[in-house]
Amino acid sequence: MSIEVRPATEFDDVAALVGPKKPTSNVCFCLSYRIGSKENDELRGSQRADRVRELCHQDPPPGVIAYLDDEPVGWAAVHPRSETSFARNRLIPHIDDLDVWSLWCIRIRPGFRKQGISHALIDGAVAHAKKRGAPAIEGYPVDNRGEKVNLTMAYVGTRRLFEKAGFEKAAVTGSILDGFPRVLMRLDLR
Repeated sequence: MSIEVRPATEFDDVAALVGPKKPTSNVCFCLSYRIGSKENDELRGSQRADRVRELCHQDPPPGVIAYLDDEPVGWAAVHPRSETSFARNRLIPHIDDLDVWSLWCIRIRPGFRKQGISHALIDGAVAHAKKRGAPAIEGYPVDNRGEKVNLTMAYVGTRRLFEKAGFEKAAVTGSILDGFPRVLMRLDLR
């Protein structure tokens, strides 16, 4: 079996990974950090799917997808920070003026976890950002010190996962998720 990571340009594949089980639901689709909170709150039912379909046709697309033998099995949201809510987030600091990219969500389909897909997604997100000229890429994972993280909140990743991909802790944040502090991890791509 081989894992291939590609830009998220196929809406059906994105929907299979981060779309709600009930198409009319007003949750997920990984929009909360991608678009403004006002727009995110106003999108209802199929409007959310329509907005994601739109994003899949933009350049750059909203993230990357991991495929295992051509089946979509993992998602990573990655995009220029300036075009996300992290540009205005008061709890996640800006450590300099570089036009960095943010990697903020990693999701693996049930039944495919513990197969290295998270690692492949981070590597693929890094390659995607680098190919598009990003000088650096940041993640905002929890620093769980090896303790178990609730799967619902594990979408941000762990400090150890990012360290294994070559990221280094660049700053502490004011953000807490599931009782764990989040740290700003950065990988220089220059």
